[in-house]
Parts: sequence; structure tokens; C-alpha cells
Amino acid sequence: MPISLSGFRTQAPLFALIVLVALIAGYDPGFIHPSAILGLLADTSTLFVMATGITFVLLIGGIDLSAQAVASMASVIIALLLPAYGFWAFPIGLGLGIAAGALSGLLHTWLRIPSFIVTLAIGGVVTSITMLASNNRTINIDGAEREAWFGWVTGHTAGIPNEVCVAFVVLMLCIFLHRKTPFGRFSNAIGAGEPAVWASGINVNRIKIMTFAISAGLAALSGIIMAGRLSSGSPTLANEFLLPAIAAVLVGGTALTGGVGGVWRTLIGALLVSVVRIGMTFVGVSVFAQQIVFGVILIIAVAFTIDRSKLPVVK
Repeated sequence: MPISLSGFRTQAPLFALIVLVALIAGYDPGFIHPSAILGLLADTSTLFVMATGITFVLLIGGIDLSAQAVASMASVIIALLLPAYGFWAFPIGLGLGIAAGALSGLLHTWLRIPSFIVTLAIGGVVTSITMLASNNRTINIDGAEREAWFGWVTGHTAGIPNEVCVAFVVLMLCIFLHRKTPFGRFSNAIGAGEPAVWASGINVNRIKIMTFAISAGLAALSGIIMAGRLSSGSPTLANEFLLPAIAAVLVGGTALTGGVGGVWRTLIGALLVSVVRIGMTFVGVSVFAQQIVFGVILIIAVAFTIDRSKLPVVK
């Protein structure tokens, strides 16, 4: 039976992931050892959490370019406040991230400014504030504090890294949010045809603000996980994550024009991006050159997933 174009777009990321894993395993059989697979999942968890938030914004036809700035800010907030405030540093870091996302959503909806402009601007503001708060330096987290407060990141549960467990919880919650709640259905509907959603009486602006808040909240969570892994917070901690995160969403099959995609697809995309990164490391591609590869992947992913019927004129 011939495979339709839409079916190919849905299955291609999973097929590509299987092929890449097989190729790397052929080069190094240890790659498919259970411990190596758990390591891959742990390394992917932070990227996946950030990419999952961006997924919701892409579903409504928007884009969030502030995710890396929010993640870095959260890492610095945690590192700065943990000694004095302990547990409360975590909700403060998450809350500030959510507030930054909500502000992006408010500016986008109230002033009718394109989301890429708003989030780029908010990202710049957040980065500047983070640099001022940290004096543009890395803030180290004391070993005792890391052990006391980051066991949920650095430890293991039944032999599984806790980072993977956190990512799994995020996966389940976001799948439920997307598939089983009015918010998820409305998000897809807005991306598929916003005027029709307005006509049905749904508060589109509220849904949009919520998507940006969720995206920034998950970006902040990813920054907190990074801080726990690296025992530090920095204004540039997540600087190399934005392009791979967006690539993960698009490679997974979520359309840049909105209305098509989901969290499961982002999981496949995040794993695919991580495996590509490992493959490039095996063949000796530098970190800087890897950004070129991710840029090419991003262009290809957009070319395959974009709905050109929504863009009669491409500018």
C-alpha cells in the first residue's frame, strides 16, 4: 500500500532515529548497551523539557525565541537564592520564568506584535537582567547544597536517572494537557484556523498567553535541571540549546505554521537531535560546526512540515 505524504511526514522521524541508532551501533556496539541508552535519555531530558514547551507555542502558529534566556535566568536565580532561601528558590525560579512567558504572551496579543519579535526582545531583556544579577559570571552551587536540594536531578530511582524520571513526568502531563483538555484542543484549533476559533467565542488571547507561559515555565525547569547537573548557574548556560530545541520540535513533525504536531513527536525529535549530536561527536565534528548541522536540519524540517496553504506569500 502506498504511503501518503502526511503518513511519510509522521513516520519519517522515527524511521530516521532507528536508522541512525543502527549506524552508530554498527560503529560502536556499546552504544545500545542499557547503560548507554540510559545515558542518552539523561542527556536528552533537558533538551526535551525545553522543546516540549516550545511545542505548545508552535502548535498555535507562534515561536518562542526566549527559551534559552529564560533557562539561563532560572539557573542563576537558583544558584543565587539557594543558600538563603533553600526550597523557595525553586518556585521563585519557575515563577519568574512563567512570568517572562506570560509577558511575552501579553505583548504578543495586546500589541499584536509577531511572536518572534516579542520573544526575541524579552529574551534580550531577560539575558541583560541575568547578567546584572550575576555580575556576568558563573555562580557555583555548593556541594552540600547540591546534595541537599538536587537529589531529584542527580540521583537515581530504580536504577533510572532522576532526570529521565522528571522528563517522563513532563511528557505524561503535557500529553494529558494536549490531548485531554480544552486548552490542548483549542491550541491545535488556533494553529489550524484562528479566525474560526474567534468566531466560536473562545478567548484566543488567553490560550495564547497560556502557551507562552507554559513554554517559559518548562524552559525555566530545564535551566534548573542544568544547574543541578553542572552545580552552577550562568547567564550563558543554555546558549547552545535554542536551535537544537526548535529543531527537535520541527524534526519531530510539529508544523511551523501550527495546528499539526504534539508532544510525542517532540520526544522523537529530541532523541533524533541527541543521536545526531552523538554521531557528530564520534566523527570529530566540533561544537561550533554542530550548530551548522542543526541549522541545516532546521531548514529541512521546516521545508517538510510547513503548510504552504497558510502562506500564499512567503516573505
